[in-house]
Amino acid sequence: MSTKHTGGFSEHERAAMQERAAELKKEASRGRGNKKATEELDVLSKIAEMAESDRAVAERIHAIVTTTAPELSPKLWYGQPAYARKGKVVCFFRSGQVDKERYSTFGFTTEAGLDDEGGLWPTSYAVTELSDEAEETITALVKKAAC
Repeated sequence: MSTKHTGGFSEHERAAMQERAAELKKEASRGRGNKKATEELDVLSKIAEMAESDRAVAERIHAIVTTTAPELSPKLWYGQPAYARKGKVVCFFRSGQVDKERYSTFGFTTEAGLDDEGGLWPTSYAVTELSDEAEETITALVKKAAC
């Protein structure tokens, strides 16, 4: 078997796409009744599976987002915790352990209302721990993104 890169997707990328396809299939098979509660349980289960350092950050971010913007619904997105408005992801957490990176990521999609008149704004942040200042920043960004 050749180890030469062929320009296709990596094993990690293929796994993420398969996980997303499974999420979409699972969403389609659910009734409308308890979908929100079930999706939040999926997110909490995914967070519980994370390595301790990522889990602590993800739990805190989950609490910040669900308290600050209760209109955003937790759901899995590419196998990681995300928060959506009307089914469209606004912000997300990516485990650094899963991505084999030295930091996790808290990011925003184009659905977030973070546009700045100056033409430059951040769309994601590297996260290794959450200081009080970092929590305040995330809270303010989530408030703005959820508008």
